[in-house]
Amino acid sequence: MSEESHDPFADFDHSTGSGLVRNPYPRLGELRAASGVLSGRVDDAFGLPRGPEAAGPKSGQYFSALSYDAVTQVLLDGETFSSSGYADSIGLVMGHSILEMDEPEHRRYRDLLQGAFTLKAMERWESEVVGPIVARRIDGFVSNGHADLVREFTFPFPLEVISAMLGLPEKDLPVFHRMAVELISIAIDIERGLGASQALRDYFAGILAARRQDPREDLISMLAEAELDGQRLTDEDIFAFLRLLLPAGAETTYRSSSNLLFGLLSDPDQLNALRDDRSLMRKAIEEGLRWEAPLTGIARTTTRDVEVCGTAIPEGSQVQVCIGAANHDPGRWNDPDRFDLFRDVKPHIAFATGPHTCLGLHLARMETVVALDALLDRLPNLRLDPSAQDVHITGLTFRAPRALPVLFDS
Repeated sequence: MSEESHDPFADFDHSTGSGLVRNPYPRLGELRAASGVLSGRVDDAFGLPRGPEAAGPKSGQYFSALSYDAVTQVLLDGETFSSSGYADSIGLVMGHSILEMDEPEHRRYRDLLQGAFTLKAMERWESEVVGPIVARRIDGFVSNGHADLVREFTFPFPLEVISAMLGLPEKDLPVFHRMAVELISIAIDIERGLGASQALRDYFAGILAARRQDPREDLISMLAEAELDGQRLTDEDIFAFLRLLLPAGAETTYRSSSNLLFGLLSDPDQLNALRDDRSLMRKAIEEGLRWEAPLTGIARTTTRDVEVCGTAIPEGSQVQVCIGAANHDPGRWNDPDRFDLFRDVKPHIAFATGPHTCLGLHLARMETVVALDALLDRLPNLRLDPSAQDVHITGLTFRAPRALPVLFDS
């Protein structure tokens, strides 16, 4: 699974449209203008090849919610639009996690898990984990006068944060990251995905057993001791959540912070405004999330016949929930394809909405604040390298720039 000849990162990027789809929003806009709900799959509209499916929808039909109204209707109605379909896809490698749970099971497990992700918990993680890791990362290139902020900063630091929160040995990071990517690449390589799932379970099993005997101040110990109304998490519950945490906590944060940096670096006036007035930080982060969500789509399965924005959807259909299209709906935002940190803040759905709103949203926002503040404080005259060719965000399902070559005064 860790042989040097195989690059799971390249395979995963390719499978999600990286290098194949540069800017999906004009096409998504055409589809959304025709109907708030598309009969069919969005990836088909872009001519992307389909990967193997563990199981298709019972009705055999696919729909895609594109408008803001359609997407919010789907996400707010967990009874009609079930998350259980993930059990036949990503659940094969994650295990039975909150990703695929419906109510009331989802709420019980979410309440057990969320103690590690409260705003109060963020204060501790920020001072003890995120701040030092961000500082060390910048230490590695601050004297050079140049860097690739993706390779040297935004890509590695979120996984280092998750690893430190879990209390994992630093030496395990390279293989840990590889397994995390192979885990979520099940759509293109089922065998590798299943192998990574088992390897991570075995890896976490030894650590969890040690933490049950000798708890520490880390996330695995918190999960081992979590209790609500007499209910505790089993070992398999914890393994499933930890598998889910890897891509949810590391992949999406790397992409969202990279996308925000690209937006700012592409408009020096907005970058300078943020550098001079950090009270704009919240607006910048929320605009970055709206403008280029790291994950542009999720899926739901209908439990009954339903109508969404005038489109009839049969029971047992799969509904692709196009977060990216909804966040660019001109019915909600003026000139939505433009990055503008001065825009009036309206709630976006980059973290979804409803019962399955992202559990780690406070962590993601805190990491981004720490990262941006540190970069602006320590890299004077930060700018895109003018000699770099064609720097841009790419991808369909997962979006991020492949590189962010920058210059700064050292």
